[in-house]
Amino acid sequence: MKLKTLLATLLGTFLLQHMAFCQTNVVMPDQSAVAAVTNEVAADAVTNVPALAVAATNQPDVVVASNAPVEAVAAEASAATNAPAPEAVNIPLIQFQEVPITTAIENLARQANINYLLDPKIGYGQPDANGQIKPEPTLSIRWENITAAHALAALLDNYGLQMVADSKTKIVRITIKDPAAPPPLVTRVVQLKYSSVSNMMGATSSALTDKRSKVVPDTRTSQLIVVATEPEQASVEILVNQLDKPTRQVLIETRLVEISDNPTTRKGIDWRGTLQGQNVTFGNSLIDPQTTTTPGFNNFPGGQALGAPGVVANTGGGFGSVGFLNADGLSAVISFINSSADAQIVSTPRLVTLDNEAATISVTHQVPVFNVTAGSANNSGGSSVTYSNVGTTLTVTPRISANDNIWLKVVPEVSNQGADQKQSVGGGSSVSGIQVLSAPTFDVRTITTQVIIPNANTLVMGGLVLDNPVSETTKVPVLGDIPYLGHAFRSETKSTDKRDLVIFITPTIVKDQDFQLHPNNFLATQPDAKRPVIMDPESAWNNTEPSDWSNPKTALIPTR
Repeated sequence: MKLKTLLATLLGTFLLQHMAFCQTNVVMPDQSAVAAVTNEVAADAVTNVPALAVAATNQPDVVVASNAPVEAVAAEASAATNAPAPEAVNIPLIQFQEVPITTAIENLARQANINYLLDPKIGYGQPDANGQIKPEPTLSIRWENITAAHALAALLDNYGLQMVADSKTKIVRITIKDPAAPPPLVTRVVQLKYSSVSNMMGATSSALTDKRSKVVPDTRTSQLIVVATEPEQASVEILVNQLDKPTRQVLIETRLVEISDNPTTRKGIDWRGTLQGQNVTFGNSLIDPQTTTTPGFNNFPGGQALGAPGVVANTGGGFGSVGFLNADGLSAVISFINSSADAQIVSTPRLVTLDNEAATISVTHQVPVFNVTAGSANNSGGSSVTYSNVGTTLTVTPRISANDNIWLKVVPEVSNQGADQKQSVGGGSSVSGIQVLSAPTFDVRTITTQVIIPNANTLVMGGLVLDNPVSETTKVPVLGDIPYLGHAFRSETKSTDKRDLVIFITPTIVKDQDFQLHPNNFLATQPDAKRPVIMDPESAWNNTEPSDWSNPKTALIPTR
């Protein structure tokens, strides 16, 4: 009778445990449900569950935060065990009903393929320092669509426990979490797709609140090495996903139209050739008077016959030679003409630039500038040449707004070479100790403006106008003031150098569909197998040595 009672009691206990474990349902992707009945049944049921490798390398022990997501747990475990982290698979339903915590830990650890060991310090069922038996808590939970690693991490965190990966034994030790210990740091490598590491450093560093956390850039691979706690890692991930996006681009189409006009008018009679610089000479004759005669003048012995206008005198004796006085003569320029020179220069550069990045369009030519160093008593000086760009330069910085309007900062600059400027410099190696140096001057016109225009619209800019009128008048004194007759002794020259630059700018936002793949089979092509024609230096045609003509048939045949 007692034996039957004992057997009934054991059978009842077994059925109660069986019913408790039957509440843990594990649904696989390719199965409807897997029932975890006992520890052995649960182990058999989850044998094929994709596992989470747990860490063990030759590194120090790795503390895996119990509240860490499965990705962090997998990363830490893989780093410690040198095993690749498996892909986490969500279990449709995990449910425990009044199950001891150690039983739940064992069940979830097997499903996550984690080898673990309970720290004796936990002391469930053991007397504490006061001799009191520490009871093992029981739990009732129900989770849906969660991985076993997630469930285990949440369970341990809820009861003040954590996992520590032993690098030598490769077994995870489940122990009590120190309430005063700081949260563990996790190292992750973030691969940037579009942004530069220098731009992302400031944004990611702003998400770090722990003094131990840091971000290290790797410019070679465009990666960020983030050492931070799990909450900080989550904040960094959110920032990177929001900021690491492709930068929009803007097509800048420009048309630079420079119109120049140079009308000139010249009217009147210019007497500068006669009255401005007459050369008057007086001296002795150098021409033989026996062979030269002058109409209207007698030939004097030892004298010279001169053509008009001129004065001839016989000085004799001390003045035995014939002296003369002569001038350049009469010279005048009669002008009655108008002239004009028109020109139009059109440049149509086009380029694509990133949003908020400056683009420069330059249509210039280089002017040499000579730099001379004055010499001294111990130094003869020297010179060098630099070049200055002269022409039209346009700098455009676009910035795209939220409604696809484009903010533009436009800086056009037009420069021209002016007249050279001379300046005397004291000292130097010249005889007089003074050097006269000459340097070019440049006329520069520039505008700086900021505008907002809709996408694909055209901005017209003008006002870079150069107007240089010149007037020149010549007049013979007194004679030029006579009414009517004075026009014969006056001349006037007027000219105007006028230039106008008009700039058309059309910014257009570049869309993804604007890019087209250009087929290219350059790498698939094979090199030409034909041997190139080379010179044969030993042939009679190319050799400098005389050929052997003892056999004329082979004298001109190349040797190879």
